[in-house]
Amino acid sequence: MKHPNTYTLPEILQNSVNTYGDKIAYSYTDGSSVTYRQLGDYSRAVSRYLQTHHIQAGDKVALIGENMPNWGVCYYAITQMGAVVVPILVDFSPVEINSVLVHSEAKALIASDKVFSKIDGKLRFDGLRLSMNRLQNASTHEQILVDAYRNAEAMLPNVAESDLACIIYTSGTTGRSKGVMLSHKNLVWDAVMCRTLYPVSDQDVYLSVLPLAHTYECTLSLILGTMQGASVHYIDKPPTANVLMPLLKKIQPTMMLTVPLIIEKIFKIGIKPKLNKSPLTRFFYRIPATRFLLHRVAGKTLKRMFGGNLRFFGIGGAAVAPEVERFLRDARFPYSCGYGLTETSPMICGAPVEKTLYRSVGPAMAGIEYKLIDIRPETGEGEYVVRGPNVMQGYYKDPETTASVLSPDGWFRTGDLGVLDSKGNLTLKGRSKNMILGASGENIYPEEIEAIINEMEGVVESVVYEQKGRLMASVYLNQEEFSKRYQEMKSSAHNYQEEVFSKMETYLKELKDRVNQSVSKASQLADVHLRKEPFEKTATQKIKRFLVNKEEDKEETKKGSS
Repeated sequence: MKHPNTYTLPEILQNSVNTYGDKIAYSYTDGSSVTYRQLGDYSRAVSRYLQTHHIQAGDKVALIGENMPNWGVCYYAITQMGAVVVPILVDFSPVEINSVLVHSEAKALIASDKVFSKIDGKLRFDGLRLSMNRLQNASTHEQILVDAYRNAEAMLPNVAESDLACIIYTSGTTGRSKGVMLSHKNLVWDAVMCRTLYPVSDQDVYLSVLPLAHTYECTLSLILGTMQGASVHYIDKPPTANVLMPLLKKIQPTMMLTVPLIIEKIFKIGIKPKLNKSPLTRFFYRIPATRFLLHRVAGKTLKRMFGGNLRFFGIGGAAVAPEVERFLRDARFPYSCGYGLTETSPMICGAPVEKTLYRSVGPAMAGIEYKLIDIRPETGEGEYVVRGPNVMQGYYKDPETTASVLSPDGWFRTGDLGVLDSKGNLTLKGRSKNMILGASGENIYPEEIEAIINEMEGVVESVVYEQKGRLMASVYLNQEEFSKRYQEMKSSAHNYQEEVFSKMETYLKELKDRVNQSVSKASQLADVHLRKEPFEKTATQKIKRFLVNKEEDKEETKKGSS
């Protein structure tokens, strides 16, 4: 698509409807689909329906549902009539969902059938609740897309670039959810600039595995994909390995947006064990030159696993593990690690596939100003701050928190610490809120220690935290792997599972020693605790660190009182 005349969602929708017509816009992987022309018809019909039920420009409309073609239909229907969409993650608890509905002052609710049970019946929405699943079903009471509405012209107002388009409530790792206000220009400008890093065409095929209610998937897939006439395929089941593998072969995507956990699981479960399956391969794997060749061979298999046509595999939301990135580089896998936040619509930094740098998220996109503040002279590390058309308007009904991160002249404090090279490439060190100050004033970044722990055999995930001035780690191990390793104990041990946990505790003591040999004195662990359940995560699979700290504090209090 040509450069939009105005940076608004109605502008790009109409351009795409006119340009791509009968081409499939969104599809379920089972084959049911919506063309670009239908996207225009259906979204106008939903806009008309909302208008006849007294929803006006500026009103808030909540949108909650699993990824599906109708999610995009409703998103454009709400925004093209000047209303404000409030996308809510389906993984939010009922308490969180209802809290957002109340705080956002939503006047209407469009939700999938699976979500309605989470909604407080006392919230009336003026009686306007629509089923996202059944919009095209004329036999239901809604009858939205029958001819009476489809043929009726919605009186769509002129939408300005500065108009509020959406309020996205973050599922952040620090506890309290905030409503990020993004304008039409914030979102569309960011999508337009992403085209310079990740060229998308009407020949591209997306396979969507991340929630559309998160700005990463929404901007780079729903908005950018629609703008360029691509086809986006949605999965109607959780994207487990058993579900994904046959779909990758069937759809043969060219574009995918993911979080580190997905590729890290594939590497740890499907690739690394094969590279270490015998003493001979383990020996060769320790030699850099032969490890490179083994990675190159395994990379060809991985590309075939993804359908053979993949040309862009975006990784965002957090830093990918160093050993996994080494493998992706050696394998010539078409990956790129980008960086951004909900507050920046989201993309700030990124690099084309052929220009990625190891452990770097690349430079800021053109049009974004950036700098480091509060720089430590001895390391060059500072907090990354940015200013540009993609920076949010603020947090909804929270001027105090807005003022703490957004200066009057538009500079946004990301809260991320990093270093810049001479070409402006950013290497992230960690979140400023996570940083631990050592006894002698050293900056300790938990993420860097966790990266070392997570490379250890048998480790699934970990969190490093401070407790009473001591550096601790909570580690979740692959219990299935350890159970297989000690299978011979099953017939003799009175309590087999407890015996396995005991072996895992012993292993963690060895792990602590190995980690401490790999880090500076200030970053050495005082203790390592075995975690028996996976960490609770956000929708983009980031560990909710604040919960870990609370859990460990409770455990410490119990020990102290016993």
